[in-house]
Amino acid sequence: MPGVSFCEGLPLTAQVADRLAVVRSMTHPFPLHSVAYALSGLPTYTVDLETKPRDPAHWPYFGSIADYLWARQGVTGGGLPRHVGLPWQFNSQVDDLGLIAGPYGAFLGQQHDPLWSKFEGQPLKIAPKCRHEQEKEYLDPYAEVDADCRFIIDGAGRLAEELTPDRFHLRNQLLGQFDEPGVRNRSTLARSYAQQQQRAVSLLTSTALKETLDVSTEPANVREDYGLTLFGQSCLAARRLVEGGTRFVSVFWDAFGTYFSGGWDTHQNHYPRLKEYLLPGFDRAFAALIRDLEQRGLLDDTLVICMGEHGRTPQIDSKPVGAARHHWSRVYSAALAGGGTPRGAVIGRSDALGGDVLETPISPKDIHATAFHLLGLNPHALMFDRTGRPYPVAGAGEVRSELLS
Repeated sequence: MPGVSFCEGLPLTAQVADRLAVVRSMTHPFPLHSVAYALSGLPTYTVDLETKPRDPAHWPYFGSIADYLWARQGVTGGGLPRHVGLPWQFNSQVDDLGLIAGPYGAFLGQQHDPLWSKFEGQPLKIAPKCRHEQEKEYLDPYAEVDADCRFIIDGAGRLAEELTPDRFHLRNQLLGQFDEPGVRNRSTLARSYAQQQQRAVSLLTSTALKETLDVSTEPANVREDYGLTLFGQSCLAARRLVEGGTRFVSVFWDAFGTYFSGGWDTHQNHYPRLKEYLLPGFDRAFAALIRDLEQRGLLDDTLVICMGEHGRTPQIDSKPVGAARHHWSRVYSAALAGGGTPRGAVIGRSDALGGDVLETPISPKDIHATAFHLLGLNPHALMFDRTGRPYPVAGAGEVRSELLS
């Protein structure tokens, strides 16, 4: 894209820049680990919310809201789940801390959480340490994985070994006999539970999801284009899900081994982690996803959003070994492609230092509102918590005309 520079670590992304809308003026007031803030309409954020994914103060993930609105409209996933999360439940593969807040249904109910996959595969490379005091080194799947890796959903497409198809059919018939009386008079909670049962039965009896997640059926050259890394194969699985009818797929570059790695959280070892680990894996996978969607005629109908919770300090901190860049939310970048966004566009501008927005500030909430609009959903719709209180689906976000083609 003429006049737009990408760093030397993103040569493949630069080659697809003419398909992207790059936002250079993302901004919000919370330079924290604030995934839940960046991915929901939540109006404010505190550190203590991060480790409480089911705290009642949370607002729903914007993917969960889309799933909720589609469910009310009767929109399905074409035989697949509407809403899937890859590669595993958020922050579940760390030795410390445990699950953190972010991509959940909150007061809309757990039925609107993503249906999380699990990853099975052998990591082959040790990632550069995120902290020099880190005693343990990790073979990291984001660095490289074996070609036999796969994504699974527990129980999808297979019954327990001791359960024959005939026994399963009889059990399902019996369940139907219990459920049928008074089905129209059920409470909202009972109806939700019944919907979860139906989804579970569908997953057990259909092989569609299992087959869709099986990236091993892709040609070797396609898998290599995406890269034999966890992020690359996750993006490939996401393309397969979208092609099969799934409406909303979330791919997270999540912490692995230790929470303090935080993926891109380069408080130490900034240069080696970017050069040897982070940039190559992202560059290959993201560019391949855009090219692949376009070649299959899917890009115009698929909205791709590449966005983090915040950016990094505009100036390098040279004190830590390997240097560092710390949290910075006053200005950062995001990229969108397809789905009705402009091609080859650059939106917004920062100051000369890259420290503050100079033109066209855009918040994560604006991205949500614009995404709802592009997905054919009302960005000004209301959702209701369990007490009936109304919440705007995009919080304070507004549809941004700059992001529409």
